Amino acid sequence: MNIATILPLLIPILAAIVTLFASKASLSQKRIASMLFMVMLISSTVYALYALSIQDYFVYTLGNWEAPFGIVLVLDKLSIILLITTALLSLGALWYSISAQYDVVGANFHPLFWLQIFGINGAFLTGDIFNLFVFFEILLLASYNLLLHGQGKGRTKAGLHYVIINLVGSTLFLFGIGILYGVFGTLNIADLSLKISQMSPNDVSLVASAGLLLLVVFGLKAAFFPLYLWLPSAYSKTSAPVATLFAIMTKVGLYSIIRVHGTLFGTNANELAFYYTPWVFWIGILTLIMGTFGVMSAKDLRTQVAYVVLVSVATLLVALGINSTGSINGALYYMVHSTLLAGGFFLVADMIANSRGTIGAVITKGPNFRYIISLGSLFFAFGIAVAGLPPLSGFIGKLMILQGAITYSMWGVAFTAILISSLLVVISLAKSGSQIFYDTNKERSDISYEITLHHFYPIFLLVSIAPLMVLFAHPITNFIELATNAFFDPTAYIEAVLGINLAKDIV
Repeated sequence: MNIATILPLLIPILAAIVTLFASKASLSQKRIASMLFMVMLISSTVYALYALSIQDYFVYTLGNWEAPFGIVLVLDKLSIILLITTALLSLGALWYSISAQYDVVGANFHPLFWLQIFGINGAFLTGDIFNLFVFFEILLLASYNLLLHGQGKGRTKAGLHYVIINLVGSTLFLFGIGILYGVFGTLNIADLSLKISQMSPNDVSLVASAGLLLLVVFGLKAAFFPLYLWLPSAYSKTSAPVATLFAIMTKVGLYSIIRVHGTLFGTNANELAFYYTPWVFWIGILTLIMGTFGVMSAKDLRTQVAYVVLVSVATLLVALGINSTGSINGALYYMVHSTLLAGGFFLVADMIANSRGTIGAVITKGPNFRYIISLGSLFFAFGIAVAGLPPLSGFIGKLMILQGAITYSMWGVAFTAILISSLLVVISLAKSGSQIFYDTNKERSDISYEITLHHFYPIFLLVSIAPLMVLFAHPITNFIELATNAFFDPTAYIEAVLGINLAKDIV
């Protein structure tokens, strides 16, 4: 069953190679190939989930070089949550790109799409920080090109900002891992955790500064304050399927905080145990405030949805900053919900924009258009879901986070920020919906863009996640609790990766 660890990497890279070198194949053949690989990817994640029901950890050593000397991939309950989320989101994005013909407007869409999935999955599976950097660069390389896919002045400007800020982040990443390697001589996450728990008092300040440097890097990927300004323009200017896939990008940064900081500076880190959480909490509060203002002030529907993504990121940061069992449970549950629903919301916004002719996604009075009732209903459903209102899964996720905050010293700040933000997001989305779907002109939009039922299928797939997560909330939360327990006690993770027994092998 150890093959379950490598399959989520082998399938995307093989798909990228096949679609890249199939130059003589027709577009329809490339589409069929991509969809077949997508079925394989989803099947591999289901198989990995089954494998984890039998064993808690699977460690794949590349080249048979044992950790910490070789490259290892680690499959556990935390990584599988994000792998499944990525597979479902990717299916919706690929399906819509084919239905709406977005893969036609530029070259090599399919290879770049799969290359980004390869980088994302690699970030979720890697067991050492240097290869986390490598996978970051792979997914960023693909995202640079996907962001510009289809060209356009707005995309070029947004792409330039995106590239520059991520190059700065990559430089800081190298500085951070350089400090850790200089102190400990290793970059394996499990080995670093062990050595940090035994480090000299003289190295505490240096290691703490390296941890904060990495927190800035991961925060840039997650788009926290004040490093979030790249997100609204990048997400709103690119094509809808790319924006949908990008919904998982911020979660890569959040996952890295959970995995790297939670393991290195967790329970066993002595005086550095969870020293980063106050920073994460207050940055999350500031990001939540700015993201909410962004949702309220947005003049374009795509931009508004991009700020909704930022609000979800901020909510997760607050939960990580609270750092209780309940808040981490809620964060993982809400992470899955917010990623898939935000991705689907971008697709709805795209269909609305294409249906309104020259007005596009501008939030203003416009003409009546085809499928206005269906799109209005979807907008209403996604609005309730992303705002965290009952009875959908967003409400459960936020409720779990707030319950986990009750014993936190700053619980009042967390409650106030999250609840007021949710209220203002609901009001803003309701206002946008009223202007788009109710305050319409009598004339009908005459556009050449033809919307068919095939455009709706991937949206139905993603919106169905919210009620399904409610229906299966009990088994999902039970599984998440196991991942959270491992977060607060990384002993089993360290033993599985290094192949040791801490009680016997460490004196």
